[in-house]
Amino acid sequence: MSFREPLFVFGTLKSGFPLHGHLDGYPLVGVCQTVSAYPMVIAGPWFAPMMFNEPSVGRRVSGELYLVDELALARIDRAESIGKPGNFSQRIKIEPSAGAPNVLALVYMKARFLAVPIHSGYLSIYEDNRFIPPNERPKS
Repeated sequence: MSFREPLFVFGTLKSGFPLHGHLDGYPLVGVCQTVSAYPMVIAGPWFAPMMFNEPSVGRRVSGELYLVDELALARIDRAESIGKPGNFSQRIKIEPSAGAPNVLALVYMKARFLAVPIHSGYLSIYEDNRFIPPNERPKS
């Protein structure tokens, strides 16, 4: 693996959650949190964790930091609906919990218009188990 992109995951991509399989085989750097506060909620018809690009709003969000390659990013981009309106990724500052220097890491975010309805207040950690994975959703 030559290309190694730091990827911060805070929801269903974390270990123990339904979409974590997209990260199988990629090294976990460790548990960490955002340097700035961000609004993270459970929202939408599938009870998905969503973070909005509104720094200094909400709470510092805890998650996991991985090193991934282009193959993982392409797979996760599809799972995160990158390319569809309101779905995007960007780099934000992440603070590793082990006292290491801050890291600029890629994170997947959503636009607020996708967060209908909102099922929670602002969260600092995702522990919800109501998410409905794509393979369990009704066919439209």
